[in-house]
Amino acid sequence: MSMQPFIALEPHVKDLGGFSVKRLLPAAARRHIGPFVFFDHMGPAHFAPGQGIDVRPHPHIGLATVTYLFEGQIEHRDSLGTLQTIAPGDVNWMTAGSGIVHSERTPHALRETGGAMHGIQTWVALPKEHERHAPGFVHYPARELPMISLPGVSMRLIVGSAFGRRSPVAVLSDMFYIAVEMEAGASFVLPDGYPERAAYVVSGSLDIHDNEVEAGRMAVMKEGQPVSIAATSASRLMLLGGMPLDGERFLWWNFVASKREAIEEAKNRWREGRFDRVPGETEFIPLPEEPKPPESFS
Repeated sequence: MSMQPFIALEPHVKDLGGFSVKRLLPAAARRHIGPFVFFDHMGPAHFAPGQGIDVRPHPHIGLATVTYLFEGQIEHRDSLGTLQTIAPGDVNWMTAGSGIVHSERTPHALRETGGAMHGIQTWVALPKEHERHAPGFVHYPARELPMISLPGVSMRLIVGSAFGRRSPVAVLSDMFYIAVEMEAGASFVLPDGYPERAAYVVSGSLDIHDNEVEAGRMAVMKEGQPVSIAATSASRLMLLGGMPLDGERFLWWNFVASKREAIEEAKNRWREGRFDRVPGETEFIPLPEEPKPPESFS
């Protein structure tokens, strides 16, 4: 076996009651890859008729969320008045900036029949100069995203630039995020154009320079060299990365910021009901309780 050209990240798995989530970022070994500070693999799961997901309204600051589905649908509502259903291959790019509130639910029609749910949700930290900008939301159907074809390999460029192509989704930092499907035995070379790069194996298994990477693992590549990626079985993976962040980020609950004060301010705003509401929604997720500091005795 050759020297491993990557750091392997193991998932932290959480069971949400018939619906599991594998969290890869943030991790102890790597808190972020390029501007990506959060990476959740949702499912796969199958809901019986009458069941689905119901993520009540909750706030975000300082980030952009990217939801990408392989199966199922999610209905997105936010405090800008957006109502958008996301389907497999589509992109929902929600910029929180100074603050946004949104909910994520299974659409009524799909809830009635039941069905599959499988996808990835990531958070992208905004550059410091854009952390407090006005919130926004854009949706791009799958047909508008560039496709990249190599022998036995099909790629959909979700956001950013890679392999000589650029996604139409407007972003604020240099990055790439790609959904890839590979036939068994197919391979490609991941260029070294970005200093921070990673590959997450959704299903199947990969061989990266004679090192196996199984499903549910993320390989964070070492900087400065092209990386050969081969599929040892029919595989699905996500490629992500970009330029390093312009400084460390603090993450607490759904908030991302370059200063702790911004996190505290957002906590108070949500606690006091000063975020804008989501039209048509009456529920919300309360601010998590923080452990009380230990009493001191003198």
